Amino acid sequence: MGSFWHGKRVLLTGHTGFKGSWLALWLQQAGADVVGFALAPDTEPSLFELARVGEGMTSILGDLRDPEAVRSAVAEHQPQIVLHLAAQAIVRESYANPVDTYATNVMGTVHLLEAIRRHPGARVVVVVTSDKCYDNLEIERGYREDDALGGRDPYSSSKGCTELVARSYRDSFLAAATPPVALATARAGNVIGGGDWGRDRLVPDILRAFLGNQPLRIRNPAATRPWQHVLDPLAGYLTLAEHLWHDDDTSKTVTSNGAAFSEAWNFGPADEDPLPVGAMVERMLERWDVPIKVEFDPGPHPHEHHLLRLDPTKARQRLGWEAQLQVPETLDWIVEWTRAYRDGADMRTVTEAQINRYQSTLEG
Repeated sequence: MGSFWHGKRVLLTGHTGFKGSWLALWLQQAGADVVGFALAPDTEPSLFELARVGEGMTSILGDLRDPEAVRSAVAEHQPQIVLHLAAQAIVRESYANPVDTYATNVMGTVHLLEAIRRHPGARVVVVVTSDKCYDNLEIERGYREDDALGGRDPYSSSKGCTELVARSYRDSFLAAATPPVALATARAGNVIGGGDWGRDRLVPDILRAFLGNQPLRIRNPAATRPWQHVLDPLAGYLTLAEHLWHDDDTSKTVTSNGAAFSEAWNFGPADEDPLPVGAMVERMLERWDVPIKVEFDPGPHPHEHHLLRLDPTKARQRLGWEAQLQVPETLDWIVEWTRAYRDGADMRTVTEAQINRYQSTLEG
């Protein structure tokens, strides 16, 4: 990452979540002045608390559904770069609470972009959505950035809507602002890694079974997903933000260089890494030192697609980004992190060590 992030004022939404906690620690290591805005952690334990993420940043507990709270955070801290990760991110939860899902994912994004529009100063905005924003036709090839948006379930639909909101604010307001704001959206696959305690997610369910020595119940063993270590898409978001920012020696503003990258981007794993759920379970079991029983949960369950792939060709060709960790390494890192947690290690130190190791792969 070089010195780009040193001293940059960054607003990170969703910093108390799984992905947000990893990214907050990475930005702190890079020397950024990080302000987080999010709800309190919704799991116990949480990576945010285990790794003491709040110690190296300004942490604001707030709700994206509250436009005044969002406006106040933007106005007070005047971020130069905004990384928007906060969301209701669970498909099954969206069936139980569709109104809250739309309120957070769609209107929460509106509130944030409106605050940025009303309080000039931000130079770069990256809005993180999801691979599930696409109209999933269960096709074999990976979805490309110009494929149709859609979504049958409320979560997927809300992410398609978020893409449209971001594009509208960019084209209607932010690109023409003075100075202009370079805005892009980022779509990642099924992100996994140490410290994820989310509900109704495969890897956290596996780890809970490991740590509790309990049976593992799985729903859709044949469902295929684009699995990737959390640090791979986060590296993509950071790389994208750097491309959106063009630091002109004279004006110190965003120029047309950033506008060339103000569009949608996929950050997906290598072609060989999308695997069925059943295969992921088998590979995790091979790496753990205590056997557990696996049971099939017949349901009934809300509808979930069986096949989903992303095509990250554009990010490789234009951003120079590509996934560094394939599934075997990813699972090794997850089990390493989880064993350290089980054994009472300092989890901030463990998490930062994995970030440093990942950065060495980028530099080497």
